[in-house]
Amino acid sequence: MEYGRLIVALATPFRPDLEVDYDKTAELARRLVAEGATAFVSAGTTGESPTLSREERIELIKTLKKAVRVPIIANVGTNDTRASIRNAKDAEEAGVDGLLLVVPYYNKPDQGMLYDHFKAIAESVKIPSMLYNVPGRTAASVRPETVVKLSREVPNIRYVKEASGDLEALTQIVRDSAPGFRAYTGDDSMTLPSLAVGAYGVVSVSGHVIGKQMKEMIEAYVAGYVVKAAELHGKLLPLNRALFLQPNPVPLKAALKLCGFDAGSLRPPLKDASLEVVQALKKALLDLGLLP
Repeated sequence: MEYGRLIVALATPFRPDLEVDYDKTAELARRLVAEGATAFVSAGTTGESPTLSREERIELIKTLKKAVRVPIIANVGTNDTRASIRNAKDAEEAGVDGLLLVVPYYNKPDQGMLYDHFKAIAESVKIPSMLYNVPGRTAASVRPETVVKLSREVPNIRYVKEASGDLEALTQIVRDSAPGFRAYTGDDSMTLPSLAVGAYGVVSVSGHVIGKQMKEMIEAYVAGYVVKAAELHGKLLPLNRALFLQPNPVPLKAALKLCGFDAGSLRPPLKDASLEVVQALKKALLDLGLLP
């Protein structure tokens, strides 16, 4: 499955009553494909996964499959292996193209337990899986050698989203993993450094508002125009930082609204962005020429 280099972790639009707005979800996806998105993650962190029901996750997949012709990757991982397998089978039945498997949170399994967890989920379905390492949220981390072992021993595990910010770990994964295994960064501000050590692309939040610019930067680097890519990286850095001044996707939904797409509010316990964050986003967007 070819996911491309700019995967967007899609926000979930809500109506005023905080029910999922499926029409706006489709509209947002079509807008982002036009701006360069090559695939989507559905119901991930950016999509407010902790507050989505099983039925909503399934309907989001069906909505996106009808709306766009790029691959859809469903976030199905939890800290319960049995529940994750159920989610994986739900997603496969709904027609999804791949799975995202986050490191289990709160219960902090060791590396052997992580290996067994990921293997069990991946082998419960026929579609490919992407591991997701984000220790800032999970309080646990899958080590590079475990990723490498999974890539070599579990054929369905073909990708990793590495969001630890550890370039040494990413380098080890790229160097030692099975042929054809692809690594993506999960940190927008680390996209260019990650490409430099061999990552294939990014699973992006910023791509909601600077998809064209992110695509341009990636394509410049791949084509060998390293100086141009570095210049773009520097220009995009303030916005990439502003988008994480509060927990994702709080600033993102504010940024989308500033850019003319109202994705609604957030389900509690998350709340709308603070005035200070909105002002920082506005300045970053203005400096990039993205607001009047």
